Amino acid sequence: IITTILTILLNDAVRKIPVQYAQKVQGRRQVGGSSTHIPLKVNTGNVMPIIFASTLMSIPSIIRNLFNINVKSSVVNKIFEGLNTNYWFRPGYPWAYIGLVLYIVLNIIFAYFYTSITFNPMEVANNMKKSGGFIPGIRPGKPTQDYLNKILNYIVLIGVIGLLIVALIPIFFNGMFNADVSFGGTSLIIVCGVIIETIKQIESKMIVRNYDGFLSK
Repeated sequence: IITTILTILLNDAVRKIPVQYAQKVQGRRQVGGSSTHIPLKVNTGNVMPIIFASTLMSIPSIIRNLFNINVKSSVVNKIFEGLNTNYWFRPGYPWAYIGLVLYIVLNIIFAYFYTSITFNPMEVANNMKKSGGFIPGIRPGKPTQDYLNKILNYIVLIGVIGLLIVALIPIFFNGMFNADVSFGGTSLIIVCGVIIETIKQIESKMIVRNYDGFLSK
């Protein structure tokens, strides 16, 4: 239950960046002067960092099983065990924590990488400048871009920490207490994300329908 609540909070959490639009005269009318916000998701990478990291770490085992490679070296076998999540947090396998550390590092790298290709602060700053928008206390242009980069770096770090907590809770109880956890953190994040997005889509459709009914009257 706690993991599900954490997952819902992680998927639905946003950082709102306030944006103010300056007033300008078009013809005989004054337009602008409104305020809005840029919603930056805390979990910017969603489940993609976990998928990338897990896939990359499973490649050696896939190659080993595909070509039926029998490794006699104990060191190499321990490396394969460290890359396997079934050995993480087990008291008798301290070398498996190397794989855990690698998993955490890969998640952080892929979280920043995925965010960099899905959100472009330079483009957002330029669009705001063209439309007469600005963040209160921040000059338009390059200072706005630097500010968005700074906020985004904090958000990505917080998001990936929350993502790792949710993903590692089932693995921790499975390894430390040998508990039969029937769900994985990745599956839970995907399911919760789909349900939240479905609810939002239904709510938006209901709002549009209510507006149509109001206008038709």
